[in-house]
Amino acid sequence: MALLGLPRRGILDAVSESDKISSIPPAPSPVRTPIPVQPYPPEVVLAPEVPPQPVAATRRPTPLPPSPGNDAAAAAELAELRGRLFQEIGKRIVGQEDVIDHLLISLFARGHCLFVGVPGLAKTLLIQTLAEVLDLSFGRIQFTPDLMPSDITGSDVLEEDRTTGRRVFRFIRGPVFANVILADEINRTPPKTQAALLQAMQERRVSAGGTTYDLPDPFLVFATQNPIEQEGTYSLPEAQLDRFMFQVDVGYPSMEEEVLIAGQLSGLKRPSLVKLLSPQRIMDLQELVLRVPVADHVLRYAVALCRGTRPAGDAKPSGAPSPEFINRYVSWGAGPRASQNLVLASKARAVLHGRYAASVEDIKALAAPVLVHRLVPNFHAQADGVTARSLVHQLLAAVPST
Repeated sequence: MALLGLPRRGILDAVSESDKISSIPPAPSPVRTPIPVQPYPPEVVLAPEVPPQPVAATRRPTPLPPSPGNDAAAAAELAELRGRLFQEIGKRIVGQEDVIDHLLISLFARGHCLFVGVPGLAKTLLIQTLAEVLDLSFGRIQFTPDLMPSDITGSDVLEEDRTTGRRVFRFIRGPVFANVILADEINRTPPKTQAALLQAMQERRVSAGGTTYDLPDPFLVFATQNPIEQEGTYSLPEAQLDRFMFQVDVGYPSMEEEVLIAGQLSGLKRPSLVKLLSPQRIMDLQELVLRVPVADHVLRYAVALCRGTRPAGDAKPSGAPSPEFINRYVSWGAGPRASQNLVLASKARAVLHGRYAASVEDIKALAAPVLVHRLVPNFHAQADGVTARSLVHQLLAAVPST
């Protein structure tokens, strides 16, 4: 056999080369390692319970031991601070001195406030300004009919790790985890959601997903409520009203104050504020208020006022009988928490006004905001046009202070 175009010698060489090529053993085929198949769906696991990291404001160094010298200096500082706070808040708020005074008293007495007033009276701006001046974290909750409890406290969210495919639950904190909480129009949400604040207001902690989380300290709730529009609203339960130290009625400004308010619209920039306190110092001053002394006759007068709000049908084993107008117009009176709040608020008011002990005048000045939301007038009062505030004023005139 011959190939065209090649000599015989070349043909033999070509054949021998082809034999060499064919004699090379074939390359081994690559070994394919089987890829483990991940089960579908991935296993859902719970993240390990990690204690919540404390807020910086709660990391308190060891305070100085209380002593008469230290307490006197701190009391003088607090009395001076009241004037400076009025000055800083007055850069944005015109008038409302009584409202600001009650706000500061509740702050240093560790109490919550319910502000009742028509829209446009700077209730929200007042609370925001206070938080900014005191260098406190601020959280606002706009209460609506569709608001859920988890929208306030927070909820567990399912997250997936992209590297491992595992799914874990992680707690996302709600707006309640702040020093100052503004509960705007609190009566516009159903009682189920209103009750989400009960544990936070009383115990200063939140339970979610079987775990309890501490709230930052100091912790204060300031709620607002519109008294003229009642459609689509839900009255606060008595148990929650009792958690508020004060109900503060916010009224209209005077003529001169409203002229100043209208003139502020020409300003292009909101005035800046000076931060006067820190969370740590606020907690120290709150501890100071607890150590303010109260004379025995002042204490008994505060208790007598609170017991005087209870009708004769209530359990009153001892003490003076209730006034006749209380028996006629009141269904339920104030409980022991009212006495506690009245005494504690009088201590804060005394120190803020430059005095070292609570007096009967402090009790009288704070009786209305402490008691007015704790009285439950009956249908006779509604028929005769008698309000809870007018009943408190009559009670102050009926109960002797000595």
